[in-house]
Amino acid sequence: MSSTASGTTSTSSGTWRNWAGNVTARPVCEVTPASVEELSATVRKAAEDGLRVKAVGTGHSFTAAAATDGVLIRPQLLTGIRGIDREAMTVTVEAGTPLKRLNVALAREGLSLTNMGDIMEQTVSGATSTGTHGTGRESGSIAAQIRGLELVTADGSVLTCSEKDNPEVFAAARIGIGALGIVTAVTLAVEPLFLLTAREEPMPFDRVLAEFDELWAENEHFEFYWFPHTGNTNTKRNNRSAGPEKPVPPLSGWFEDEFLSNGVFQVANWVGRAVPATVPTIARISSRALSARTYTDIPYKVFTSPRRVRFVEMEYAVPRAALADTLRELKAMVDRSPLRVSFPVEVRTAPADDITLSTASGRDSAYVAVHMFRGTPYRAYFTAAERIFTAHEGRPHWGKVHTRDAEYFSRVYPRFGEFTALRDRLDPDRRFQNDYLRRVLGS
Repeated sequence: MSSTASGTTSTSSGTWRNWAGNVTARPVCEVTPASVEELSATVRKAAEDGLRVKAVGTGHSFTAAAATDGVLIRPQLLTGIRGIDREAMTVTVEAGTPLKRLNVALAREGLSLTNMGDIMEQTVSGATSTGTHGTGRESGSIAAQIRGLELVTADGSVLTCSEKDNPEVFAAARIGIGALGIVTAVTLAVEPLFLLTAREEPMPFDRVLAEFDELWAENEHFEFYWFPHTGNTNTKRNNRSAGPEKPVPPLSGWFEDEFLSNGVFQVANWVGRAVPATVPTIARISSRALSARTYTDIPYKVFTSPRRVRFVEMEYAVPRAALADTLRELKAMVDRSPLRVSFPVEVRTAPADDITLSTASGRDSAYVAVHMFRGTPYRAYFTAAERIFTAHEGRPHWGKVHTRDAEYFSRVYPRFGEFTALRDRLDPDRRFQNDYLRRVLGS
């Protein structure tokens, strides 16, 4: 182990694994820079040594977006809030900061992000670079809330961008999949801390689809989970509230969110993996286990929930108008197949945005996410689902399992060429290349 002024470098013969365990990599070395200057020096040194460079967050992506056989950058020393601008209502945060820590720090300052995903384990740069999103009628992904970015490019220089400075880089780098440089700081829009009232309730699958447009229009944040092998869903509506704050009581919160949704669900999946024939029965029981509830709390406590049961996931964005057809086809496929699917299908929405390779770029989108319990064969299910998604011009989440390539993306992203041209300019020698980027962006 050698160390720089305050960061560390280790020669690695170890294996890096992602959270789901479906991606591994063996980097030549791992570097934990303690400053942007150290990171720049690391990138320049890698270029001298002819090595590729990738930064890795918490490994919550299911793709090999961060995998490398070269230099692996770990950003855990590049954390914390650099500054809050209350006039502009922005926060500038170091790229390696976990979303969990950012949310807690913002709440302490009486501030909040407008929208979030459903977990907060990821780093800020990992979440934004892959297009992590929640659900929203008017509010988009975390990347859509970015107002400025700082990144180290392939020659080791530091580039800043915003709508005013380097706007063509800003248009692309908010969701850059690690292809344009290593993000070192992100400036996000924030607003005064507010309350959300969550209303969770079971609803029949056919009713949700029949009333989807109304449910979407009437709620700031609407999402639902459909349980395969059943006609049941669990819906969740989040809307701003004047209060008072009325959080989930600790005991019932533990029972529903920890005991049922994590503990019992984990055991049910073990049983389903060992005896697939039991899965439809388990699905029927699971879909009725959670009762309706309403609670009011600060945003991150409503948007996010603990996910301790490990799984593998594929998620596609389809045009919002195509959602009902997509889901009916998915349900028909599962019903007539021998597949046994123990995980619910998650459905969310996002408004169109202006980010070059955002899954919602230029179109109002609905997201359909399919999951399989870790260790259960998933390819047959995902392949069949992907066939349905791509028939609707679906765009896969950059951090979740898919089989699409650059040729496909050039058809479903009108501005795909704009992104690859910028990449040619910023990383002509492909310092940040890996097998995943070669497939999805071309070489």
